[in-house]
Amino acid sequence: MSDEAEQGEERSAQERMRERRAAAHRQARRVLSRTGFRGTIGERLALLQEAGPQVYDLDEPADMYGDRIVAALEKRVATLLGTEAAAFFPTGTMAQQVALRCWAARTGDPTVALHALAHPEVHERNALSQVSGLRPVRVTSEPRLPTADEVRDFTEPFGTLMLELPLRDAGFVLPTWGELEATVAAARERDAVVHFDGARLWEATEHFGRPLDEIAGLADSVYVSFYKSLDGFGGAALAGPRALVDDAKTWRHRYGGMVFQQFPTVLSALVGLERELPRLPEYVRHARVVAAGLREGFAAAKVPWARVHPEEPHTHQFQVWLPYDADALEEAAVRQAEETSVLLFASGWQPVGPGISFTEVTVVAAGLEWTADDVKAAVAEFVGRLPEGS
Repeated sequence: MSDEAEQGEERSAQERMRERRAAAHRQARRVLSRTGFRGTIGERLALLQEAGPQVYDLDEPADMYGDRIVAALEKRVATLLGTEAAAFFPTGTMAQQVALRCWAARTGDPTVALHALAHPEVHERNALSQVSGLRPVRVTSEPRLPTADEVRDFTEPFGTLMLELPLRDAGFVLPTWGELEATVAAARERDAVVHFDGARLWEATEHFGRPLDEIAGLADSVYVSFYKSLDGFGGAALAGPRALVDDAKTWRHRYGGMVFQQFPTVLSALVGLERELPRLPEYVRHARVVAAGLREGFAAAKVPWARVHPEEPHTHQFQVWLPYDADALEEAAVRQAEETSVLLFASGWQPVGPGISFTEVTVVAAGLEWTADDVKAAVAEFVGRLPEGS
């Protein structure tokens, strides 16, 4: 078989597994997370019909180019984050590119210091440099946030320090509050501005023990997402000083972000702020119960090596690492759901080396029903479906 044919067969196998996993998730009786994006179009529209009137007057005219309901969401976000203003964007990628290029214009320095695992470095196809003319430099590649010493002693000058809170690809990790304050202060010593990639900042309050406005107040600007934790249809916001936000709105137009009408996405964001935001601390606390159940379950099942990372989750999301090939783990997870209607691991498994793979675990409303004993029982069922001798 040719290399091209082998690659095609591998893609087909991956697509079949994704379809099986999606079907298993829909049909499972018990899951740790049942998020809206996995639902049908009808279910998503029904949410707006049911919850929309509780958060906005649906008899008001629809938005046009960012007014009315869009402006209401922007005001709500600015209030929550304690900033002078906020601007709605159709995507977080656009919001952050605009924020960073606006800061580059103000500081006169297009260099952006960030983590090697930051979202723009890993998931955006070099958009900062290819689209926005910025120059990203990596402060560290360690699986944690940059430290104050690393920022202070970094050998190159930079105009903006970007911190992803939490750092998703390192395991949804956060620094301590004191560490974050020190890192921000180190950037200030270098006359740099600080931008928070806060796509998942909403759930950081439990770890930091601080309200949203105090966390956001450390930075010069903050980006937040409406679908990653709030279960909205999509969209993002950039919050900060009014002058910066006004500049950002100009660049939003230039980037093609002035969408004619955005009320479905914006309405879903308002629903998320009303319904999910108050529950996130509870999800974070219960994620720690689930994580402990997983650790104990794998130990009881005598898996030779297993890791829950972080050991005590910083948010309601964390990683699980196991010494098996990803395909074997995928098959065991899906088969468990198909045979028992219990889906312990809903996300795909990623290989990181020979015989080692990891997945991400998210705990939301559906997961609150699980006790630690429920988790341990599900682990035993899962491990029993793994191939012996792997």
